[in-house]
Amino acid sequence: MSKIKLSENFIKNTVKLALNEDLYPSGDITSDLIKNNKTIKVKLILNENAIIGGLRFAKHTFSLIDKKIKFVSKKKDGSFVKKNSLIATIKGNAKNILIAERVALNFLSHISGIATKTNQFVKLAGKKCKICCTRKTIPNLRVIQKYAVKLGGGMNHRFNLSDEFLIKDNHVASSNLRDLVSLAIKKKKGKKITVEVDNLKQLKSIMGLKFNTILFDNMSIKKLKAGVKLAKKHYETETSGNISLKTVKSVAATGVDRISVGSITHSAPAIDLKLEI
Repeated sequence: MSKIKLSENFIKNTVKLALNEDLYPSGDITSDLIKNNKTIKVKLILNENAIIGGLRFAKHTFSLIDKKIKFVSKKKDGSFVKKNSLIATIKGNAKNILIAERVALNFLSHISGIATKTNQFVKLAGKKCKICCTRKTIPNLRVIQKYAVKLGGGMNHRFNLSDEFLIKDNHVASSNLRDLVSLAIKKKKGKKITVEVDNLKQLKSIMGLKFNTILFDNMSIKKLKAGVKLAKKHYETETSGNISLKTVKSVAATGVDRISVGSITHSAPAIDLKLEI
C-alpha cells in the first residue's frame, strides 16, 4: 500500500501552487493599496466545533509570502477544538498577512472539514468497525485529503490503482467473476485482493478462493448481515454505497469490519475560521 508522504517539501510545493493560482499574474492588487509597513498581530479563530487540520500548510503560506511573519500554533493537527477557540497567532507586516490570508484559510477549512466529517462517522461506527476513505478525491489533492481522513480517526483505503486488486462490478461485466479472482490470485505478488459483490449468489460463487477482502456494495442491512455471517471467518469484510451519518450506525451493527465512505472526501463541508485583527 502506498504511504502518504506529507513532507515539509511536499507541503511547501503544494502551497506554492495555491499561491500562484491566487496571485498570478499581478499579485494582490487590493492589498497593494496599503503603503505603510505597519506590523500587526492577528488571531486565527475557529467559528465552530471541529477537528483541526492543516496548520503546517497555513504556516508555510505566510512564510512563503514573508519569511518574517511569525505563525505560532496554539493547537495541534488532529485535536478537537471548540468554537471560538484560538488556533494560532500571526504577527508581521499587515499587507503581507492579508495577501496570504485566504490561501491559508482555504487549506485549514478544507483539511479540517474532512477530518471533522470523518470523525463523526468514526464515532457513530464504534470501535469494532473502521471507517475508510476511497479514491473519490479532488484531482491532485489526494495526499492532502487522505491525510485529513487519518486526522479524523479514519483509515486510508488504497491510494492508487496499483496498490491492490479491487475487482468491481464493471470488471465483472467485462469478464467472469471467478475467473478474474483466480487470475488475480496468480498475479498478486504480495498485493491484497478485494472482491466486490452485490448479492449473496456472487459471494457463494467465490467462497473458498484465497483472497483478502469481500466488499459488499449497496446491500440492504438484512442481506449485508447475512453476507457478513457467511464471509466473516474467511475474509475481511467491507461495505460501501450511499452510507450516511444517519445509516452508518446500523451498517456497523451488522458486524462488518470496515465501511468505505466517499463523502468524507468528496463532500465534506468546509470548516469556518477567521483572522481577527
